[in-house]
Amino acid sequence: MHKKALLKTAYSLGLAILISGLGIWLASFSKASDKIILHGASQFDHNHSYTRALVKFEELVEKYYTGSREIEFVLHANGELGVEKDFFTYMNIGAVVDYAILAPSHVSTFSPMATIMDIPFLFRDADHYLAAIEADVFKEVKDDLLRRADVLIAAYGGGEQRHIFGRRPIRNMQELQGFSMRVMGSPIQSRMFAALGASPTVISSDEIYNAIQTGVIEGAENSAAVIDLLKWYEVASDISFTSVSYIVRPLFFNAKRLRTFPKELQDAMIKAAPEAMAFERSIEMGQDNPMLEKLEQTGRINVHQFEDRGQMLRLAEPVKKAFAEEIGASQILEAINAIQP
Repeated sequence: MHKKALLKTAYSLGLAILISGLGIWLASFSKASDKIILHGASQFDHNHSYTRALVKFEELVEKYYTGSREIEFVLHANGELGVEKDFFTYMNIGAVVDYAILAPSHVSTFSPMATIMDIPFLFRDADHYLAAIEADVFKEVKDDLLRRADVLIAAYGGGEQRHIFGRRPIRNMQELQGFSMRVMGSPIQSRMFAALGASPTVISSDEIYNAIQTGVIEGAENSAAVIDLLKWYEVASDISFTSVSYIVRPLFFNAKRLRTFPKELQDAMIKAAPEAMAFERSIEMGQDNPMLEKLEQTGRINVHQFEDRGQMLRLAEPVKKAFAEEIGASQILEAINAIQP
């Protein structure tokens, strides 16, 4: 009964958010019949890189738009329209949200191959990551998602690094052996870190602090910004510079709505997207090391270089290949591996 009640509550909340979002969207049409009102969504505040990138996107669209109809932008920040999975639901049905930056995991129901973007150790380093983005290696995912969900990947942001952090230093493969760590719920996460010799456990992000504090786990992996925001350094002050991943965060368009816009507006949006997301990448990639340095200088963390990343990448490769084959993304992985920046 308790489980049924929780499911009923979750369903009711989701329905309430959907109805609320539709209400906001429909109300905007009454403002001016000939005006095109574009709705962006972010679950973060205006200081976050995603929100700042959406503001940049709107500025660029206005710059490039040559049409005669008036356009207006409405950016729903601070989770006004829910969370990222809600944004994708709206775009999929063709209403409420016209553009948003989302984690690839939120689209996996429609395109399983999209989860290739979330594989740990997908990129060798920052240059490899940037070269892969420039080479449009995820075009197959873009085509698949547009066909299955009618949602368009317009450009890619991200670049933030995730590192292992814990109650003890992890400086080499030997120290990683048996390290009990939290991983996300995706199967590739557990398989990957188990293959590297760690002892992974799936735990929700809001339980990490207590799990480390009580000794359930020794640590986890995440970005400097999140470690700082959630104060995980209070219970796990050793940060190992492992570059577990360089995250990929696409900018998505509501394709159903996009097709209804004048060609001049469609062209402006398509042109603005890569520039806005290059701006977003510059924010993310520019804050990692300064954030670590700041935390280290204030005595909150100890940063350790990881000596055996080459060995880590070699051990990760067969796990990546097996997972890519399962989700139909083998060609994408091969294209990424072939890039030599």
